[in-house]
Amino acid sequence: MALRPLTLSSLAIQDYRGLQTPTEKTLILRKSLPEVFTCSFHTIGFKSMATWQQGQQIEVSITDLAEGGNGVGRYQDRVVFVPDTVPGDRALVRLTRVKSKYAEAKILKLITTSSSRIRPHCIVADKCGGCQWQHIDYDFQLEAKRGLVVNALTKMGGFIEPPVAPVLPSPQSLAYRNKVTYPLRLSSTGQVQAGYYQKGSHRLINLNQCPVQDQRLNPLLANIKQDIQNRGWLVYDEQQHTGTIRHLSFRIGRRTGEILLTLVVKDNNLPQLKEQADIWLQQYPQLVGVCLNINSDRTNAILGKNTHCLIGKPYIHEIFADLKLRLTSDNFFQVNTEAAESLLSAISSELNLQGHEILVDAYCGIGTFTLPLAKQLGQNFPPGEIRAIGLESQAGAVEQAISNADLNDINHVEFRVGNVQKLLPEIPFQPDIVVLDPPRQGCDRTVIQTLLNLQPQRIVYISCRPVTLARDLQLLCENGIYQLTKVQPADFFPQTSHVECAAFLTLSH
Repeated sequence: MALRPLTLSSLAIQDYRGLQTPTEKTLILRKSLPEVFTCSFHTIGFKSMATWQQGQQIEVSITDLAEGGNGVGRYQDRVVFVPDTVPGDRALVRLTRVKSKYAEAKILKLITTSSSRIRPHCIVADKCGGCQWQHIDYDFQLEAKRGLVVNALTKMGGFIEPPVAPVLPSPQSLAYRNKVTYPLRLSSTGQVQAGYYQKGSHRLINLNQCPVQDQRLNPLLANIKQDIQNRGWLVYDEQQHTGTIRHLSFRIGRRTGEILLTLVVKDNNLPQLKEQADIWLQQYPQLVGVCLNINSDRTNAILGKNTHCLIGKPYIHEIFADLKLRLTSDNFFQVNTEAAESLLSAISSELNLQGHEILVDAYCGIGTFTLPLAKQLGQNFPPGEIRAIGLESQAGAVEQAISNADLNDINHVEFRVGNVQKLLPEIPFQPDIVVLDPPRQGCDRTVIQTLLNLQPQRIVYISCRPVTLARDLQLLCENGIYQLTKVQPADFFPQTSHVECAAFLTLSH
């Protein structure tokens, strides 16, 4: 960018950068117009900005962490996102994707390291896309996640000093996942591989164990891959849409130890599958069932619509919040059982239910939160009088919720199948409390409007994405109808940048 002669009096000093001598340091000077100039401290000459292009190598200090987990630094008023860095790091990086105001970069060398940087527990942590933060001290992970929530609520939601509590830590920061699903590939030498994709690609990182999954699953992963190899079963090729086996999925009951194995396949071309499934059931006493899910579409979606049990049971048992649950392979349940219980306990404490309230749980899934909360209601009412209603669009999840209610003798709860935006206005009574737990994209605008019309005394909004939470909370609070009283983050996904939240709103009038 060509520079025209300017006087220092016509500019405002934007960044002093520790000037020591006239020739050692530069000042970045800005006019009132959005133009950035670089000049030496000598007033006799100006020099143009350094180039800003792909492949350029620069030094950058990391000062923050972004929602996706990347470190954030600044270079000449532009933002640089660098994976595998920590606030406090200074690194030499190469720009890999350049836009006018920001760039993505790859770390080449650490110049200085942050005091919050640790050695990852996984040998492929720098390559595997499963975790983003294994190189970050766990206490700092919790601080960073609270920061992500505060940042979203202030910048996206417009809240001034939002009431965000410290993050509830996961009882286990490793070996916490109760469900894992691995894509399969063939290596260049014809070996069956299973693992997670490399960051930003569809190149598979082969794993025989994973430090964030329940460690009781490790022997099954390595051995079943070998069994597939020995059987000569064809592994799915996503480019050609050929082969059969697409994914291996494991679900384990943390309290019971029961394991369910599901093979996701394009078709049924698996000779002697029933025989092999029987061998697995005998070989692994904790394995209670083997299921087959058919996904014949050319898609990135993992599961197809049809799942059936080959041998054993189509579900595992789990103990959650003192309830006995049946969990199938294809319905959603929080992957961190213990952390979900911690958040549920915080919700129960905040609600302080007296037993007379009427509660609606929108997007209830299999009733993970509906059933424990419903258990606290209706003790002083006739059996069968409905005190809680769960709304869910997935029929299979509702069937499972009803089954789990029966299993625990909770008879004052009702579940309805359909879209929340249609079902919520049809509730036949005035709810005192509405619990929301929508998908990552947040609530439909019609759901927000229905809540503003219904005006329940309290709303609990559970979210796995702070930015959509902030957007929806702003809509609920913008006219002063509701007041945000507390946001309780919880760490359901240690070693990653993901954070769960429960936001509590109270009717203002």
